[in-house]
Amino acid sequence: MTASPYPVTEIVATQRPHRRDAARNYDALLVAAREAFAENGAEAALEDIARRAGVGIATLYRNFPTRRHLFESVYAAEVNELVMVAQQVAALEPWEALTRWLRRFTDYMVTKRAVREALDDDSSTFLACRESLRAAGGPLFARAQEAGVARRDMDFDDLVRLFAGVTGSTFTDDAQRDRVLAIALDGVRAAHGGAPGRP
Repeated sequence: MTASPYPVTEIVATQRPHRRDAARNYDALLVAAREAFAENGAEAALEDIARRAGVGIATLYRNFPTRRHLFESVYAAEVNELVMVAQQVAALEPWEALTRWLRRFTDYMVTKRAVREALDDDSSTFLACRESLRAAGGPLFARAQEAGVARRDMDFDDLVRLFAGVTGSTFTDDAQRDRVLAIALDGVRAAHGGAPGRP
């Protein structure tokens, strides 16, 4: 049997409870944790996360025995959403597919920054996330390059670093954030019908 190109999907499926009410609590905790980490960083109180999710702290610990387990689960869920977005946009025109994925990528970077220091680069979850991220976004970028709408003098690693850098900034408001992202996308787009953009 061929291995899945998205190992993070298997991790997420394994971690999520099968019972409907338990799965609902698990999902609510992930959403609450993502919001709390984005607002307050990795030190967000677990009691606040449980409260946001509408569950007791015992339910949180039953799903995530340690804070690190919670960090890794939130991170894996974010990457898995990027995988799903890549699958959803695959049938769109190459540039539209890539830009939709990159806009979701910028949201993911907010979560990654919040929990980055708590993640172990050598953990199986982190490695699976990195592999899945490349497997999801890489083909979208390659397809845009082949169609002549994305510049060819950069690779997927360059693309990821560019948008990671942009989203690492602090913006005065959402309008400024959207302008800066539009400028970054403009830099990725090929100039004059497929010629590489200027370095």
